[in-house]
Amino acid sequence: MDLSKPNTAANLEAAFGGESMANRKYLFFADVAQQLGNKDLARLFKETAHQETEHAFAHFRLLHPDLVISDPEALSEAEKAAILSRCLELAIEGETYEYTTMYPDFADQAERDRDTGASAEFQEQISESKAHAGIFRKAASNFGFLVPIEHHHADRYGVALEALQGKGSAGDAATPTPGLWICRVCSMIYDPTKGDPDSGIAAGTPFESIPESWICPICQTRKANFIPYCPPALLAA
Repeated sequence: MDLSKPNTAANLEAAFGGESMANRKYLFFADVAQQLGNKDLARLFKETAHQETEHAFAHFRLLHPDLVISDPEALSEAEKAAILSRCLELAIEGETYEYTTMYPDFADQAERDRDTGASAEFQEQISESKAHAGIFRKAASNFGFLVPIEHHHADRYGVALEALQGKGSAGDAATPTPGLWICRVCSMIYDPTKGDPDSGIAAGTPFESIPESWICPICQTRKANFIPYCPPALLAA
């Protein structure tokens, strides 16, 4: 396929995004159906989600033909390393965009929407405006929490890439970063300098002082699923 045609390339990117989103959405629906006791519907959503994944993979293969492997056994170790390096480079590129541009921009927009759009609606529908303001406030808060998560992901991929290049082995630093705790479920990083104001945890609150009833603002897992944060590190081979 001639990817020099910008429209086709853009359409493939959009199709990949749409199919990928459908996969995660249907898995969410499957979880809802499972919780409500409808196993047949849960199975249908899961099956369809798997099919959407295959559609997404087909689009991604066209976008990145250099990553398509027909005969792994025929590849030299150098060729395998080059392909894996490209995967890590793309992963780093995506995570870096998320934490440097996407989520900061989303957080700023959510703050602006809360301040302007919601205040205008207060004049007509106070209760609805309050609900909207709460949604925007929560969105801004979550986007803020997602920035260090994506930064952490990018750092992990960067370390993995260096390890693949023979510079050492990928792992975690031996000493935790003082004050920081990370969720083992979603990688949300609790920073005591920021706290979690939306959950009543003021800035400056050490993790150890957070009530046991507190839950992760991103994935809602319990406090017990957080561990001291050890940043990704390249270890001596």
